[in-house]
Amino acid sequence: MTRGRAQDPDVCGVTAAIAVVDGKWKTALLWILESGPCRPSELRRQLPGLSEKVLTQALREMEGDGLVHREVHDVLPLKTEYSLTDSGRELSVLLAPVSDWGHRRLERLAGATGTS
Repeated sequence: MTRGRAQDPDVCGVTAAIAVVDGKWKTALLWILESGPCRPSELRRQLPGLSEKVLTQALREMEGDGLVHREVHDVLPLKTEYSLTDSGRELSVLLAPVSDWGHRRLERLAGATGTS
């Protein structure tokens, strides 16, 4: 899905919403940031396999979409923290039922596989 669909007024609302969380890491980042502000190194530690480049790109896109806030503290060395905005928290709440549905689906699939 292209990034432009997140801001295209002529697409379905669901498509616009999914475009904002599209990608391998954004939903996981939302989930982690629900518990409070994190530094980029903390985010990478909690998501093995996430490169610094991809993390930076995802956080910049999420910041541009208004989901996360980036705060740079004026200390040496510079300390950067990311937190959810009100919009990011709202999206997290809205995604909770989708997450529940996904878990139920996985349980059904596991049950179907176990009965074969």
